[in-house]
Amino acid sequence: MKQQVSVPVATAVGLGAIIGAGIFVLSGTTIALAGADSLISFVIVGILALIMALEFGELGSIMPRSKGASFSYAYNAFGSELGFISGLLLYFSFSSAISAIALGFGSYLASLLNVNNNYYPILFAIMLIFVLSIVNIVGIRKATKADFFLVIIKLSILTLFIVSALALAFYSNTFKVTNFSVSPHQGTIFAIFSASVAVFFAYSGFQSISTMTSDIKGGPKKAAHAIIFAVAISIVFYIVIVISLMAMVPASKFTISADPLDFALNYVHAPYSLFLIVTIGALIATTSATLAMILTSSRVLYQIADNKLLPAFLRKFDRKKDVSVNGVIISAAIGVVVLFSGNVFIIAAISNFGLLLSYLVSSFALIHFRRQHRSGEFKMPLYPYLTIISIFLLFLLIIGLPKESLYIGLIMIIVFMMIYYVFVEFKRDKVIKEEIFK
Repeated sequence: MKQQVSVPVATAVGLGAIIGAGIFVLSGTTIALAGADSLISFVIVGILALIMALEFGELGSIMPRSKGASFSYAYNAFGSELGFISGLLLYFSFSSAISAIALGFGSYLASLLNVNNNYYPILFAIMLIFVLSIVNIVGIRKATKADFFLVIIKLSILTLFIVSALALAFYSNTFKVTNFSVSPHQGTIFAIFSASVAVFFAYSGFQSISTMTSDIKGGPKKAAHAIIFAVAISIVFYIVIVISLMAMVPASKFTISADPLDFALNYVHAPYSLFLIVTIGALIATTSATLAMILTSSRVLYQIADNKLLPAFLRKFDRKKDVSVNGVIISAAIGVVVLFSGNVFIIAAISNFGLLLSYLVSSFALIHFRRQHRSGEFKMPLYPYLTIISIFLLFLLIIGLPKESLYIGLIMIIVFMMIYYVFVEFKRDKVIKEEIFK
């Protein structure tokens, strides 16, 4: 009989992906983009993430054995065409997210070792991806149990950072009301949108839980609870950490970088012991987040292939270890390649297009299943009002994406559509002509 993971362990998988991606890697970037208004971004996107967590909880309870997260919801609601396109976009989002988080690991390790060459963070990131790919291939149960202990350590270190940061800010006289300022270029709607894009990437990790619904004790309802717990805990930590960072360092001093906590501690000349503990915490956090993203992306790729939309060799799944071996290898390879595409914000923006689109499709999938009166063990409250809010916010975030991200995303959609129709038409004896309007 296959062993299952508990709700706390499942929650830890989501927290491992969410907190590692956001607090330790992108919190400083959001402050650099929007100043004190970054707190608005964290609240708005936190609300959106919580609504999406409720939606995914219901969708996961309708399809508890699906491992493809929002791909599975799109595929079952709207068919193979939209499923294929949104599924591959989601997969490339997760596999490129591996790069952004691993780059954070590399930056913190380079800071700890005091090596300033720009190539070291990338080298360390590649090493991390390689090692964690092996961990994933060993099997999901070992990976999730390891993630649980990593998350406990990480939350403890974050709590220590918050207390120490506020104490240092007050006792070193760096805390000033002007720290929470907004410069002219930050005090715009566009700046808040840009920060929200980075924040959205930070919250995306909760999908890790929805790919393992059938592996969670208590079934889909408990999986939904794990998703909600992971998002709610993350919201609290995100907001408090951002306040702590700006208490130590004026908002105007932050830049786009992958190691904001180390930057803030260096700015206030924190004791080396605290710097060391927090850096170790950052290394643990980014390790657990990268671990979760490799796991999630590989399972999404497997699910797309299992629905016969990708070649058969991607359907290889070790049932005993509960792992997609080929999916892990391919995801790791993509993660390494994307490391060379730019800084952490650009990588996150590239990842976000597919995430936003897949979430949008998932919201419409929930509407579709509700209209068909399909339901599972868990139902989201305040439907359809919360779903309408999520659709509105997702559209706003898509509009706020950087041009590079939109261009890359649109090109990928066109390419995936062409690939889909080429393969479909090769198998057909005659062209199918649909009548859209009667």
